[in-house]
Amino acid sequence: MPVGPSCVTVTTDSEGRRLSRQGGQVGSIQLRTYVFLDSLQPQLASYMGTVSQGFLPIPGDACLWLEVSPGMAVHRVTDIALKASTVRLGQMVVERAFGSLGLYHRDQSNVLHSGQVVLEAIGSSIDRRSPCTVSWTEIIRAITPDHAVLINRLNRRGSMIQAGMSMFILETEPAGYVLIAANEAEKSSNITVVDVKAVGAFGRLTLAGKEGDVEEAAAAAMRAVGSINSR
Repeated sequence: MPVGPSCVTVTTDSEGRRLSRQGGQVGSIQLRTYVFLDSLQPQLASYMGTVSQGFLPIPGDACLWLEVSPGMAVHRVTDIALKASTVRLGQMVVERAFGSLGLYHRDQSNVLHSGQVVLEAIGSSIDRRSPCTVSWTEIIRAITPDHAVLINRLNRRGSMIQAGMSMFILETEPAGYVLIAANEAEKSSNITVVDVKAVGAFGRLTLAGKEGDVEEAAAAAMRAVGSINSR
């Protein structure tokens, strides 16, 4: 019986060396942060939208935040993730030493699939990401008017803090881990998201509210960052 035409891929020596070299480069990418957020909370989603360079996140979206080194490798990681599913790219930041990107989609499975494809491509896994180090954490009660004014002038993207409120501050390394802290804190308590910086050498989170609410949010945030190292 007749046999249909077959498809044969011919790779030249030079092309083979190029593909091999690219594979080696992808394999050298180091995973610093892998943070999956099952449902972005309203304040955090709005805050991330103010700094988003791409598609805006919507409350309830699933989110994957990745940080890799070297910094320029984030372009390759972004390409892999976007071609793996229908996730939308909300943010990509190339820094001196690290690169970060944020992916969103209403369907959690799409986000998780892109994340898994990236991990397989770079030869890594979630348990090989950098551990979370808490550099500083504190609750400051009854903020003074002068302090509140200065904080509000420095942070123009989040909500304002008012004099008399209590304030929770958290600093982590790597930076991206503050996102899971912020999201879980907002889930747990009626607080105000003042500032969330998830890029740079350190991540910084500032929350405000009534003393009891802030204490509850702080506990949830610390549980969230603690769970990263326990996995």
